Amino acid sequence: MSYFLISLDFELMWGVRDHRTIATYGKNILGVREAIPAMLAMFSKYRVKATWATVGMLLYDNKKDLLANLPDIRPTYTDAKLSPYADGYLDSIGADEKSDPYHYGLSLARQIVDTEGSELASHTFGHYYCLEAGQDKAQFAADMEASVASIRRLADPPASIVFPRNQVNSAYLSVCREHGLIAYRGTERSWMYRETSRADEAAVRRAARLADAYINLSGDHAFDPRPSHGLVDVRSSRFLRPFARNKSALEWLRIHRIKQSMTSAARTGRSFHLWWHPHNFGANLAENLAVLEAILKHQRYLRETYGMQPATMAEVARATQSEDSRLAEMEFGLFV
Repeated sequence: MSYFLISLDFELMWGVRDHRTIATYGKNILGVREAIPAMLAMFSKYRVKATWATVGMLLYDNKKDLLANLPDIRPTYTDAKLSPYADGYLDSIGADEKSDPYHYGLSLARQIVDTEGSELASHTFGHYYCLEAGQDKAQFAADMEASVASIRRLADPPASIVFPRNQVNSAYLSVCREHGLIAYRGTERSWMYRETSRADEAAVRRAARLADAYINLSGDHAFDPRPSHGLVDVRSSRFLRPFARNKSALEWLRIHRIKQSMTSAARTGRSFHLWWHPHNFGANLAENLAVLEAILKHQRYLRETYGMQPATMAEVARATQSEDSRLAEMEFGLFV
């Protein structure tokens, strides 16, 4: 079966606080409050589904509730600025969502949950970095317990996880399985997309990824979902980069690159997984929505022509597990 997936890393300021400020990036974060309803409307219009991987810290509408639900064991990153618990950062946030729309997003999450075809998934509780020095598996387990609890306050327990900064740590997948998760978003199979810590990220890799957004350097990244460490790897195919005015002349190339890869997936019965952050649409919303609509129109064509079906990460994982069980039963039957 060929699937079309969308996942969004919903994080507000928690996802960028270690390298950006409200002064430098607050416009994009505030823009999320307009972008999410617009994206939900477009997803409904084109009958696509989406997995919203959500930082647990934003799933509260006031500071009292947030502080009462923090994990007891917290990450001890070698670089302390990576932790939202360090340097008094929690002291700096506002009292509630009305006074601090940069850190609280419960009202937005409720809109997502109320929209058909939306899956609320984990993006960890505190935007946890699984490949950074200093942290360990026990700290991640505590974070995941808090993440699951935060999501259960307004939706079904999460079935999927997207690792912040795509720092997939295979040693931690057993923790996800223990908390009932069945799917994770792995990275594209190319050297330029390989999982790495922030310190090991090289400029040449970033440059290669930028070029790959416009010209085919690494393939279509269509895939078949595969079991991995007890979960299903529903890996990424393409990051939907935000509109950039200084590259507007190349927009047609960027859209063409995505459409070509989607078509390749549909024709060969494989899947395609597009992802981005809501704050990527926080500026230049009209231009970003135009790009998204062009992609979703193409998906509608591929659905009608090749049967490429929209699905959430959890739906794909369940279908994969079901198929694997069926094949295992068939194989067992051959030998009894």
